[in-house]
Amino acid sequence: MRGAILAGGAASRFGGQPKGLELVGGQRILDRLVDVMVEAFGALPLLVANAPDAGTWRPDLRTVPDVEPGLGALGGILTAVREAPAPVVVVAWDMPFVTAPLLRALAEGLTEADAVLPESGSRRGMEPLCAAYGPAVASAITHALAAGDQRAIGFHPWLRVRTLPPDELARFGTPERLFFNVNDAHDLARARRLA
Repeated sequence: MRGAILAGGAASRFGGQPKGLELVGGQRILDRLVDVMVEAFGALPLLVANAPDAGTWRPDLRTVPDVEPGLGALGGILTAVREAPAPVVVVAWDMPFVTAPLLRALAEGLTEADAVLPESGSRRGMEPLCAAYGPAVASAITHALAAGDQRAIGFHPWLRVRTLPPDELARFGTPERLFFNVNDAHDLARARRLA
C-alpha cells in the first residue's frame, strides 16, 4: 500500500499561493501529510501536482503531473491510481489533520471493496479526496469519462464502494477535524489554532 498526496487546484480562494506549503503547527501541510503517510504505510507517498516547480517542494518525493489534464479532482485520483500504482490511499494536500490510523483503516477496507471513502457532512456526503482506491478504479473512471461524468464520485456505479460511517470514524477523531481543509486565509488561521 502506498499513499498519494493530491496537490491540485488553482488555489483561487488562497490568492494563488500553494496552500500545502503553508505552516500549520510549525510544519508545512505537505510535510505533515508525508509524515502521516510514512507512519501509515512505511513508504514515501507519490505527489500529484501540476505546478512547474512542484518537484522542488519535496525533492525526495516522486512528483508527477495529471496523466489527463483538465479533469480537476478526478484527474488527481486517476493519476494516483495509475502512477502510485493502486491500491493507493489519496489525500488532498490541504487536509492537515488526517491521521495514520484513519489512512490504514481506509486501506484495510479494500479487502472487501474497490474504493473506500469516509462519510462526512460535505456536499457529496463522503470524502473522495481522503480515500482508498483499488486497481479497478482506473477503468471505472474511463467509463465515467466516456459517459461525460467528471465528478470525483461519478465513477462509483462501476465499482464496489464501501464507506466508513460516522460511528467507525469516531475512533479516529471528528469528521470536522479530520477532513478540515485549508481553502483561504481564514481557514489557515483556524487550522493554526486547531493545531
